[in-house]
This record gives sequence, structure tokens and C-alpha cells, in this order.
Amino acid sequence: MFSSAEEFLGSGTLAKATCVITDVRMPGMDGIELQRRIRLERPKLPVILISAHYNADVRQTAIDQGATDFLYKPFDAADLLKVIQSALTKA
Repeated sequence: MFSSAEEFLGSGTLAKATCVITDVRMPGMDGIELQRRIRLERPKLPVILISAHYNADVRQTAIDQGATDFLYKPFDAADLLKVIQSALTKA
């Protein structure tokens, strides 16, 4: 876990990650921009975005830019696990 998108990108973890789960709203770089940057280096890496704020446009942007899935909070842990399993199966 990282405190920001910038911290994650600077950590070297992107090269060995198998799946990224990120919130849309974060201090500094948001999840949509993080996803865009991930796509530049690892186009097939599963990225799952989450948000507590319903916004169909943001969700559509994430999906259009290659998000594996998009969940709204609150969600059940079992639902998150299903999404992760599905993402890893497709990867």
C-alpha cells in the first residue's frame, strides 16, 4: 500500500505488480491519471478503480482508458475478491 500515486510510481513496484487497485480521488495525482501512466509502461496490467462518489462520466473514462473494473464504495470484500480474481484470470 502506498500513500499516493506518486509514491507508488516512484517505488519501482510497477514493474513487478500483478494488479493495481486505486481510488479515483487521492491527494496529488488522481486514479485516472495513475491509470493513464500505468498504461504507458504496462498496457496489460489490470487496474481496478474505486470511488465513493458516483460519477458515470468518470467511470466511463476509466473504462474507456482500459480499467479492468470500477467499483463504488461501499462494496463487499467478496465482490472485490471476485473482481481481482477475474482481472488476474484475464491478464
